[in-house]
Amino acid sequence: MAAQATATAPRVEETAPTASAGIVEARAVSKTYDTGAVRVDALRAIDLTVAAGEMVAIMGPSGSGKTTLLNCLSGLDSIDDGEILIEGTPLSQMSDRARTDYRARRMGFVFQFYNLMPVLTAAENVELPLLLARVDQGEARRRALDALALVGLGERADHVPDALSGGERQRVTIARSLVNDPAIVWADEPTGDLDTENATEIVELMRRLNRERGLTFLIVTHDIAVGRKTDRIVRMLDGQIRGEELLGVR
Repeated sequence: MAAQATATAPRVEETAPTASAGIVEARAVSKTYDTGAVRVDALRAIDLTVAAGEMVAIMGPSGSGKTTLLNCLSGLDSIDDGEILIEGTPLSQMSDRARTDYRARRMGFVFQFYNLMPVLTAAENVELPLLLARVDQGEARRRALDALALVGLGERADHVPDALSGGERQRVTIARSLVNDPAIVWADEPTGDLDTENATEIVELMRRLNRERGLTFLIVTHDIAVGRKTDRIVRMLDGQIRGEELLGVR
């Protein structure tokens, strides 16, 4: 786990998960964006381990590298140096097709703006990843309805996104992230487009799913109320991890 502390950084707890327990591990990961005119060191020698079943918040100011870190850890973006391991397997050893297949089978994604198809019902949106993975249509619908029931939307399965509230739309997104029974769920500002009441409901839903189903969550957020519901807050600044806080929420 990273602890690139400076003299002004908060004290880092020493009770972090070990690498052997890690479902996600970053080893000296660096990422640079170079346009020719501008060079940005988005990630600088990041070390981080996330344990299976852990719920971790990544926090920091805009431009600190939070979303870049999530995208690199999940294999959505490439890195320039270092190594990322998912369930013990280096991403660098996977082909592009293998990484795509792995994401479809073992990862779920939740984003701030839902990314729902407006012409599809809640059930159709949730089952879409399964249909793209060539799961039988009947089986895909059954699993979609089960996922919607899990997030409390069993009675709203036939509604299109425009007929749902913001909180309900994000529940559909969470159901879609769960439909493939993932090992880890990546969430990028999942409450950023919600009011306080709906944001609280969504983070409590994720916390319940984490506890009851053992789901691993890595959540990028600006909202300290979201961070305080997790097991651990990782604080970033200028592409580095500057400190961590163990919360003992469990």
